[in-house]
Amino acid sequence: MNNDMHIGFIGAGRVGTSLGRYFADNGLIITGYFSRSCSSAKESAEFTGSTPFSDVSELLSVSDTIFITAPDSAVTDVYLQLRNAGISGKMLCHCSGSLSAEEAFPDIALSGACGCSVHPLFPVSSRFDSFRELGNAFFCIEGDAQCSEMWRGLLSSFGNKVRIISGEHKKKYHAACAVSSNLVCALAAESIGLLEQCGFSRTEALEALRPLAFSNLEHIFSCGPTAALTGPAERGDVSTVRKHIGCLSSDTDRSMYKAVTLKLLETAQLKNPDRDYSELRALLTNE
Repeated sequence: MNNDMHIGFIGAGRVGTSLGRYFADNGLIITGYFSRSCSSAKESAEFTGSTPFSDVSELLSVSDTIFITAPDSAVTDVYLQLRNAGISGKMLCHCSGSLSAEEAFPDIALSGACGCSVHPLFPVSSRFDSFRELGNAFFCIEGDAQCSEMWRGLLSSFGNKVRIISGEHKKKYHAACAVSSNLVCALAAESIGLLEQCGFSRTEALEALRPLAFSNLEHIFSCGPTAALTGPAERGDVSTVRKHIGCLSSDTDRSMYKAVTLKLLETAQLKNPDRDYSELRALLTNE
């Protein structure tokens, strides 16, 4: 574990700013920020008690660890620019959930540096507030073995739960995160829209759905999705599911409902192995 490392950030958005503050609050040394937006770099530096840099080579010279918190599509381009400037002895990290360290930092070992990904399983939605909740985040780490072990020990000392995964699993890992986080937003939006069609205001819809959704999530994470499953699909209630499909106004909505319910039947079958879901499956697949 290296608590004396000097960490610089390239990218002063939500993730870079939040992680920088979280690291600083846990005793790590933040050297500063470089960003295409000088004002963003200055704001993030002030927020973390560090220094804004207008020249990336200056940030590189005072940092032994660099976090590239640029958009996923720009991470490798930034790395290649740094490599040309000289990164021997440096540790490079990125926070992309979908990119492996090998993809982000090709041939990094040839430059005398090491690389890893440090990804918080957490929706960093606020540049200046999300750091307060990062203590509850689960981190997944992948890349150079020594770097990964160092970050596992460091983050564990902060109280975070941490797992090291293989680079070959990075895409499946990120898909899992998206299903549990981003895709849920689409389902919530669909529910709110349907209640609005019933005369609810948006605020009323959110208030009505909150205890239902929170209770269900609590059951899912306390006893697993199979035990938590209830509703017409689990019961094999073809008539009710048909009514649901019939009231949806667009092909997209109907396709979404059918696809998710069809997937749900796999869980329903695990819960009720002797129940016949063939009629409901035929309805969902238009057989």
